[in-house]
Amino acid sequence: MSSIFSGRTWTALGLILCAGLAQADATLERINERHKVSVGVLLSGPPFGTIDPATGDHQGYNVELSKELAKRLSVDLETVSVLAPNRVQFLQQGKVDLLIANMQFTEERAQILDYVPTPYEEVGGAALVRKGSGISMWEDLKGKPVCVSQGSNFIKPLQELYGAQIKAFRSQSESLLSLRGNGCVAAVHVSPIMRTLLSEKEWSGYEIPVPTDLIPSSSVIWVRKGEHDIQARLDAIVRDWHRSGWLIELGKRTGMEPSQALRDLHEKFRDSVPLAVKP
Repeated sequence: MSSIFSGRTWTALGLILCAGLAQADATLERINERHKVSVGVLLSGPPFGTIDPATGDHQGYNVELSKELAKRLSVDLETVSVLAPNRVQFLQQGKVDLLIANMQFTEERAQILDYVPTPYEEVGGAALVRKGSGISMWEDLKGKPVCVSQGSNFIKPLQELYGAQIKAFRSQSESLLSLRGNGCVAAVHVSPIMRTLLSEKEWSGYEIPVPTDLIPSSSVIWVRKGEHDIQARLDAIVRDWHRSGWLIELGKRTGMEPSQALRDLHEKFRDSVPLAVKP
């Protein structure tokens, strides 16, 4: 976890804790009035999220995070499937109360939304390519077509640092379909999903040759701009998750291998006084 983010975290914490003296913000009031929290989740594949074909239920890492949040808030849960291009709009338009949608922290995103200061994980990007492609490092993507999702935080470094030619798609599935159809030399998406794909037979002809992830970044919960009360409430819950080690256990249970940054946060908070009161 970068020291830059850590400094920003404490600044944001100081601001939102001061908000506790004011009247509850609109999001927290709405959650309490409806006795329900609506969470936008990205169901782009395991381990993050999928739809059970038999029941239609949402399942996966993002959904389990949402369930535990609702439990800690003592309210019911509604998960709403969002895509990378529309997740910000869903939050801004009030279609959901918050986002747990594979949306890592960036300065650009923080200009239009607020976020829970304490991250719940750290995730980077991985490049999935055909075996024998000749790609072995990020620099090998220079001048080559690379498939990504619209709104991905990987677009900027791929273009500016490595000179890739970006082909952005509405969904991850469309991006991967283009890769299989030779529309691009690589598909770059969050590392856990790409590595999970390699365990499936249909992806046996593909590999992740670059050993390092692209811009590992803090995974945070996003809320509407100015919603400081819900920020503070959720931050207490996330910090308590780190204290107890629950996030590490969840990652292991759902196939989301805990990052070193997550283990470091557990060590940081493990001796803290519990911050969130369980129902």
